[in-house]
Amino acid sequence: MAKQLTLLLVNADQQERQLVVKTLSSLNVFHIVEHSDTQTALGVLKRQAVDLIITGLNVGKIDGWRFSRMVRSGLLKTPKNTPIVLTPPTYCERIAETTARSYSIDAVLPLERQDVLPQVLANVLSTHLEKSSRLNLLLLEPDQARADEICQHLSLNFTTTHVTTTNGALSQFLQSEFAIVLLDATATHSDAGKELVANILQHKPSQAIVTIIDNRDADYAEQLLLLGVTDFVRAPYDLSLLSKVCDHAARREDFMVSYAEFAEKVEQLSRSERRYKDLFSAHQRILLHLNTVVMELDTAGVIRFLNPAWEQLVGHKLKASLHTSMFDYVLAEHRDKLASVLTKVQQGEQQSALLELQVMQSNQCPLWVECRFQLIKNVTSTATITATIDNIHERKQAELQLRHLALHDTLTGLHNRYYFDQQLNLFCEQAKHDTQLEHALIYIDLDHFKIINDSKGHQQGDIVLKEVAQLFGEHIADEHLIFRIGGDEFAILLKHTPLLDAHMLAESVCSAIEHHQFHSEEASYTISCSIGLTQITHQNSDPSECLKQADIALYIAKNLGRNLVHCYSKEDAQNSTLQTGLEWGHNVRQALQNNHIELHYQPIWDFKRNQVAYFEALLRLRVDDNLVYPNQFIPALELLNDTYLMDQCVIRECIRAIACHRELHQVSINLSAQSFLDERLLPHIQSCLAEFQVAASAIIFEITESASINNLSATQAMIAKLNELGCHFSIDDFGTGFSTFSYLKQLPAQHVKIDGSFVRDMLNDPIDLALVKAVNDISHSLDKRSVAEYVESKEIFDALKEIGIDYGQGYYISRPLPVEQLGAMLKTILSEKTAC
Repeated sequence: MAKQLTLLLVNADQQERQLVVKTLSSLNVFHIVEHSDTQTALGVLKRQAVDLIITGLNVGKIDGWRFSRMVRSGLLKTPKNTPIVLTPPTYCERIAETTARSYSIDAVLPLERQDVLPQVLANVLSTHLEKSSRLNLLLLEPDQARADEICQHLSLNFTTTHVTTTNGALSQFLQSEFAIVLLDATATHSDAGKELVANILQHKPSQAIVTIIDNRDADYAEQLLLLGVTDFVRAPYDLSLLSKVCDHAARREDFMVSYAEFAEKVEQLSRSERRYKDLFSAHQRILLHLNTVVMELDTAGVIRFLNPAWEQLVGHKLKASLHTSMFDYVLAEHRDKLASVLTKVQQGEQQSALLELQVMQSNQCPLWVECRFQLIKNVTSTATITATIDNIHERKQAELQLRHLALHDTLTGLHNRYYFDQQLNLFCEQAKHDTQLEHALIYIDLDHFKIINDSKGHQQGDIVLKEVAQLFGEHIADEHLIFRIGGDEFAILLKHTPLLDAHMLAESVCSAIEHHQFHSEEASYTISCSIGLTQITHQNSDPSECLKQADIALYIAKNLGRNLVHCYSKEDAQNSTLQTGLEWGHNVRQALQNNHIELHYQPIWDFKRNQVAYFEALLRLRVDDNLVYPNQFIPALELLNDTYLMDQCVIRECIRAIACHRELHQVSINLSAQSFLDERLLPHIQSCLAEFQVAASAIIFEITESASINNLSATQAMIAKLNELGCHFSIDDFGTGFSTFSYLKQLPAQHVKIDGSFVRDMLNDPIDLALVKAVNDISHSLDKRSVAEYVESKEIFDALKEIGIDYGQGYYISRPLPVEQLGAMLKTILSEKTAC
């Protein structure tokens, strides 16, 4: 490997030295010797030579310029022509070059140009020549004696090249660089002198030219100046004056260019200052008009700075707030949290922090704000914490309201089912870990509340629920939790309450509801409730089991006659039967919630047109991979008061099937009495029709005669709404509960379905036959279509057709089929029935 060159690096700033070392280390050319000041560097140069020197400007008592002069003196071990590169902190190119020439410095490079340092060093090493600070001068003087005299006098500052003719002067000028051209015009023809000046300036307009002219020839002097001559000396002249004029002229261009560079630097600084002032003014305007509070705190939380937004936010005056503690404005319950955050930011555990807290306004009203804190250290290492504060009161109030809504029932204001599940789990968890702890769970259901809802309407039902909630609040201490589970079901979690005390409290609730007068517009009335009770203890701490026990106890209370409290007991003889029914009901509910349903469609035959008129949708459930029929699951749903969920699933699935299968041109859907009067029914139907783009006329809704008679006015209103929507309506099982035909006139139904018990025996029982005929005649007289169920044989089919029944339904026509089988079966049905 080639021997490395020794480079002496002199710089007081360690980071700048590291920058130079990093820039050159990859070259693997230099052995770098570092020193922070010129005195220690001179000590090195007195003992040894180096190949290259890089020096800063402010490097001790002997600055970089004079350090270079010392190197050039030849008094050191290093050669006086050792290449020197200067790295000043500020840089004007022409000033640097001119000064460098004066001090025989090879190159000047600002620190920000470190990227080109390798090229600069390569250039100075390749021109490793004797260094001189004298300027080159071209002298045109025909008189040799006078020329020798001039050269001798100017030798200190100039290296002179002497010529005697104008042609010789032009030739030398074109071959070399000269700082100055000195022309003796007194010994040269005036025209030849002017021509020489013109030729020189044509090649180099900035060339410095000094002329010696006749003492009395002012016109000639003026002509030369107009041509571009820098200066002149009148003969006879003093050699000292000549030397001074030449020196000034040689450096005139440097002065002019340097002044222009300096002026540009000044202008840049001026522009920067103006920009800074504009930026400062803009920041001040922003601070003045900013809605966000900007605050500066010391590490103890004392306020050093505030903008006007503080006064707008909290009402406290700016001057009065300065130099006070931020803790003075923060509510007591938030101060510890604020102190913790400020400590973490101050100690550097967090660079920034976000905190929501309440401050007290001047009107003594608390206000929610969001604070952002950040630590800032200035050049003196003094720590300051900046804070920005925004008003989040409305958002926080909305959050608190949403949190309340998430955990409370909107109608009664009691806690809701979601919060009940959370708290039941918590109570059970506490009991699990404490053998002495006793809690209690009370489960409440209002007796016959459905009658109020159906007869008085949902609005009156809601009033009853609100009053019941108030009664609970009056009889239950605040330490206990009251919940509305859904509908007319409530629950109470009693903290630290033995079973006997819980039973007495439940009895008081039961009595309070029984003796309370509920008022409507027409009259006042009373209701009662049934209550199930179970304990939550160390031995009984499973949430699901506790809820199941309270559920069973509640339904036992209902079966025992209602309006009483029943405490769960494993020895109760009714438990196993009822528990089985409830568990089955929950399985059915889960199957519906998971949409594990199948709809089979039974064709309804049009006797007059000899074709399928429409289909009836019949529900089956898939529970544990078994197909379950309505008679198996509807009683369980009624026990849970959840038939609306069933009807909701059937309506959606049926409308979806109509959209997907063209053969289902019209379908009838059975509705339970509970669903039919539910205020959610109509919006659900509208939503499904819109979602699947199905015409309302494709749907026929059916409800049993007995259910429609129970609340005739509500039934009339709902049928009218369905008809208005475009749906059709049918009275199912007509004849099983009627006392008069007149109510048919009051119901705007399009179809009347004759109960199958009359149709099945009509050929053997003349009374049944007369009833079938009567229903058919009444239906037609009211412009309604008659539908006969249980068409089980060809004989019944033919008899119904002869009577004039409009539609028939039964196994003889077709069994209920999955929708996938309908297409093929319709052709068979049509061919068989049209051949009859």
